[in-house]
Order: sequence, then C-alpha cells, then structure tokens
Amino acid sequence: MVVDLLLIALAITLDPLPVMAFVLVVASDRGARKGLAFMLGWLTCFVAVIALVLLLTGGRPPEPRSPPSTFNLVARLLIGVSLVAYGIHRRRRSGRGRPRGRPLTRVSRSPAPAPAHGPEAALPPQPERSSSLSSRVDRGSAGAAAGLAVLLQPWGLVAAGATTVVEADTSHTATWLVLLSFCLLASGTLLAAELHVVLRPAVARARLLRLRTWMQDHAERAIVVGRS
Repeated sequence: MVVDLLLIALAITLDPLPVMAFVLVVASDRGARKGLAFMLGWLTCFVAVIALVLLLTGGRPPEPRSPPSTFNLVARLLIGVSLVAYGIHRRRRSGRGRPRGRPLTRVSRSPAPAPAHGPEAALPPQPERSSSLSSRVDRGSAGAAAGLAVLLQPWGLVAAGATTVVEADTSHTATWLVLLSFCLLASGTLLAAELHVVLRPAVARARLLRLRTWMQDHAERAIVVGRS
C-alpha cells in the first residue's frame, strides 16, 4: 500500500493542469490569499476521500478473497485500464491535430482592420482565450479559487488512491503517517509555489508572471500531457 500511494501522489503532484491553474491564481491580484484558498480546497478533497473510505471500511482492510476485497480489486483494475485508455485516446487525438509550428488562422468575412499607428503598432498580438481566462482569475474571489481546486482535481488518480486506502489499517501509527505523506506529496508542487510567494513575493511574482505567459502559449499541449 505504501509504495502504491506514494506513486499515485507523485503522479498527482506532477500533473501540469492544476499547476497551470495555481500559477494563474497566485500571479493574480491578492495571489497569496487566493493561493491559500486553492490549497485548502485541494487538500480538503484528499481528506474527504480518505475519511469516506475509512468510514466505509472501519479502518480495517477487508479479508482476502472476501466480496469487498474482490470488489476493490475489480475497481482498481477498471480505474487503471480507464486511465491508460484515456491517455492513449488523448495522445492519438493530439497526434491528429494541427502540425507543430503551423499558425492558427481565423477566417473572417469582415473587412480587414486598418493598420495601427503609434505605440499600438509595437504591441504583439495577445491570445484572446488566455487573456480572458487570466482576467477572470484576477477578478475571482478566494472562494472561486477553492472551487477551481476541486474542479481541477485529477479525480481518476484520486479514485485510484481511494482503492489503495481501502487496505489501510488505522490501528497502526505508521498508517496515519503514510496517509499524511500522501496528502503532502500530492500537494508538494503547490505547497512549494505558495511558500515561494509568501516568503519572497516580489521575486516569486516576477517568475510566476513569466511562467504564466509561457503557459498561456502552451496551454493546450500541457493539458494533453497532464491528462494522458
């Protein structure tokens, strides 16, 4: 159980999609406060899932070859196959997308706008979708950041972790340490970013703004990698 849980936690903390969202949150106005709300929402999901599993099992693993044990084994197998199948599907789908380096053009029947003059002519074009997302994050509240954390949970991996927690025996202190380590490791990347923002806000904000710009240009590719 220990190795399985730690590997699942490592996969969760390396998922780029929640990290992308968290960078947008902490790089926005009142980013430290919103980042803390995001972290609380993120950790609450893990605690709630673990508590629900332990409530159902009574803190004791099911007997081998018993109906609960067999059901848990089948559920784990189905979750694993589903994650692999989804990853293959997303990779094949991304492979059929537009070639790398090919510019994305938009067909419009409206007349071409007149060329800009003065300072506006030096401004590079900005991606409309990413700018809209960034502006919504800037205007969002701390509660919205917590809700975003719940929405962006990699629930497939969380479900795999839940089937592993079924084997937990809470009569041993080491089990509680393993569960705590799972929550901390699964949140390690976000915790590191939040601490960086709190301890060195000026440096962290500059770095996160650069990372935020890079992510806006590579959002689609990161989503494919993270969910595959």
